[in-house]
Amino acid sequence: MDISIVIPLLNEAESLQELHDWIAKVMQSNRYLYEIIFIDDGSTDTSWQVIEKLSQKNNSVKGIRFQRNFGKSQALDAGFAMAKGAVVITMDADLQDNPEEIPELYDLIIKDNFDLISGWKKKRYDNVITKNIPSKLFNAAARKTSGLKLHDFNCGLKAYKNQVIKAVKVSGEMHRYIPVLAKNEGYTKIGEKVVQHQARKYGETKFGMDRFVNGFLDLITISFLSKFGKRPMHFFGLWGTFMFLFGTFSALYIGILKLYKVYNGIKTILVTDNPWFYIALTSMILGTLLFLAGFIGELIIKTKNSEKHYSIKEKLNL
Repeated sequence: MDISIVIPLLNEAESLQELHDWIAKVMQSNRYLYEIIFIDDGSTDTSWQVIEKLSQKNNSVKGIRFQRNFGKSQALDAGFAMAKGAVVITMDADLQDNPEEIPELYDLIIKDNFDLISGWKKKRYDNVITKNIPSKLFNAAARKTSGLKLHDFNCGLKAYKNQVIKAVKVSGEMHRYIPVLAKNEGYTKIGEKVVQHQARKYGETKFGMDRFVNGFLDLITISFLSKFGKRPMHFFGLWGTFMFLFGTFSALYIGILKLYKVYNGIKTILVTDNPWFYIALTSMILGTLLFLAGFIGELIIKTKNSEKHYSIKEKLNL
C-alpha cells in the first residue's frame, strides 16, 4: 500500500463527506493504493454514522471509534498502530488542510528519502491575537528547545515513513512534538514544506487558549525526556548527590566549629539555634529524596510495559 491517511476528529460530521471526496479524487488521479483511517475521538454528533456510510461506499475507508474523548495524541497513536501504507499522512478533519498537498509530501518521503516532512502554514487565516501570535511564540520556544528548525510544529498536515510512526509513542498532548519524538528515536532527516491553509468552513475550533499553556508545559516535559528520559538517574542522581554532600559538609562544619569553640572556651550557641543546621538538614533530606526519585525512575523504565492509554469502542474494515 502506498499511502495511509490518518485523520483524528471530534464532532466534524459536516466536513467528513467533502473531505473524503476530495482525498479520494486526489488518490485516484495519482493512482495511489491508499487507505483513509478516521479516528472518532468521542464525537457527540453524527460523525461516526457518516464514517460508517463512507466505509460502505469505499472499502479504503477505515474507522476507529473511542469510548470517549481521549485527545488528539491518543487518536493519532491508535491510527498509527493500524496504518499500513509506506507513507503515512496526517491531516485534520476540518478542511483547513488541503489534500492536494499529498502527492508532493509523498514524493519528498519516497523520492527524496526524508523520514518526516512537517507542513508549514506560512499564511494563516486564524485570529491574529488569539492564535497567530501565541503560535509564533510557541514555535520559537520549540525551535530553541528542540534544535529542530521548523516553523510550525503544530501543523496537522505531516508525512512520515511508516517505520517512523511505528517507532514513536504519542501520549498525553505530545502530538505537537512528533518531530522531536522522531528525532529522539534517531530519525534525523526531517524537512518542512510550505502548505496551504484554508479558513474553517464548518463548525468552530475545538482548541482554546489553554492549548498554548499546555503546549509550553509539554515542551518542558519533552525537553527533559529527550535528555534524561532513558536515564533519569543522570539528572536526579546528580542533583541528589550534590545536595546531600552539601548538607553533609555543612553539618560537619557546624559540628567541628561547635567543638572548636567549646574546647577553646569561646562563647557559642546551641547547634539547633544555628539556622545553617536546618539548611544542612534540609539539603540532606532533599538530596536523599532526589536520589531515590532517580533510582525509582530507573526501575520504572526497566520494568515498564507498553500500555494502551485509550479504549476503542468500534472498528471499521480493520
